[in-house]
Amino acid sequence: MKITRFAQLGAVAAVASLALAGCASGGTDGGSTEELMSGLSGTIGATGASSQTAAQEAWVAGFQTENVDATVNYEPTGSGTGRENLIAGASNFIGSDRAFKIEEIEENTFGACADDGAAGIVEIPVYISPIAIAFNLEGIDSLNMTAEVIAQVFAGEITNWSDAAIADLNEGVELPDLAISPVHRSDDSGTTETFTTYLEEASGAWPYEADGEWPIASGEAAQGTSGVIDATKNGNGTITYADASQVGDLGTVSVGVGGEFVPYSAEAAAMIVDSSPLEEGRTEGDIVFDIDYATEEAGVYPIALVSYEIGCVEYADANVAELVSAYFTWIASAEGQDAAAANAGSAPISDALRTQIDAAIALIG
Repeated sequence: MKITRFAQLGAVAAVASLALAGCASGGTDGGSTEELMSGLSGTIGATGASSQTAAQEAWVAGFQTENVDATVNYEPTGSGTGRENLIAGASNFIGSDRAFKIEEIEENTFGACADDGAAGIVEIPVYISPIAIAFNLEGIDSLNMTAEVIAQVFAGEITNWSDAAIADLNEGVELPDLAISPVHRSDDSGTTETFTTYLEEASGAWPYEADGEWPIASGEAAQGTSGVIDATKNGNGTITYADASQVGDLGTVSVGVGGEFVPYSAEAAAMIVDSSPLEEGRTEGDIVFDIDYATEEAGVYPIALVSYEIGCVEYADANVAELVSAYFTWIASAEGQDAAAANAGSAPISDALRTQIDAAIALIG
């Protein structure tokens, strides 16, 4: 899918228009976009995280409303493909549900950047959203599960919805005697890496290492966020993990944290980011959080997706650099974050984080 100014959804454009109207009248605190909306022109292309699809629709629509001669193409290929494309030089920037690891930055050259990325890359966390555990069971909208139970379900150790491990956490819910059918991503996915990191750190029952590729051959596999959602909706007794913005009317799991069960919400997911430090050993433009997925802090939804926009510090083409810098600035602005929240249900970044992000974007040239 490509998102361009020639294929904007009406609802998204309306959201963007409201956000831009707020900007024109003074807007909200934390970064007006007036100074960057100055008749930019040209085209930039990106690939990457499918979780960002709804947010990118809002961001592209808003940016292109004020820059009618600029085009941003974002294709939701999955995070792994996006990272490969930045290295290969096939994308001007990417979206990814995980940042590059420090050793990956040191070991790779980046064909998208001038001098193969000798000046480094910029990674900014601008999309914070819960990963929902979504299921399809007739007549059941919500279930409680601990990290241990979630891990055992997806590892294929709990195989029936009427299993006592689930029933004991859901008194009064009539669970069917029905096989559980887990659905996972077939592509290399940052959402998968976030989910398996949570299972590894929080459950004590996940026998695999965290990875962007699903480690188990059994179960149903589907491409991208939309693929796993469609497979879950079309099945019976199915369960999956996906960015919460796309779960629709599927049932969802409230996750056990600190003795209570927390339903997903943007606010609850944002709490885990606010309480997490930045990773050590990163450069000024490389803003990456060290998330504690095993948190016991009250009210926190622990399966939080922190998704990044990733570009170059230096581009060979000055026009590409200008467009990427301006687009990143719009995404991180209060208006851009509000537009994404309205369209995707994500959590807007804080003003303090925006200050750090703006400093990183300023390095692009």
